[in-house]
Amino acid sequence: MYNREFTPDRITELKQNEIFVFGSNLAGAHGGGAARLAYNRFGAVWGQGVGLQGQSYAIPTMQGGVETIKPYVDEFIRFAETRSDLKFYVTQIGCGIAGFKVGEIAPLFQAAIEVENIILPQTFVEVLCSVVD
Repeated sequence: MYNREFTPDRITELKQNEIFVFGSNLAGAHGGGAARLAYNRFGAVWGQGVGLQGQSYAIPTMQGGVETIKPYVDEFIRFAETRSDLKFYVTQIGCGIAGFKVGEIAPLFQAAIEVENIILPQTFVEVLCSVVD
């Protein structure tokens, strides 16, 4: 069960061990939304659309349907499990410019509920807990 903090609605700064997890595109063109914030403030690399970069972690969300996002979310969760020294703040990836609904994306993070260093948005947790109930 998820019994920790939620990702803040607005993140403007991070501690040294904190990572901003954002929705990206495969080309790594971080031009808008959370991706732009990651690029401007948290070390996202232009041209890198996947994975850890500076104090950010990119999950591609612009390449197709939800089924194309799932492998990248699974990869992120596996990565976070190996980096217990870091705290990952997951934003509402895919729910802005990519146009998905929270109810479509949140279930992809079901396995993250048990990973202590992954912090989820409250909206995702509400969906995940209603699925479990």
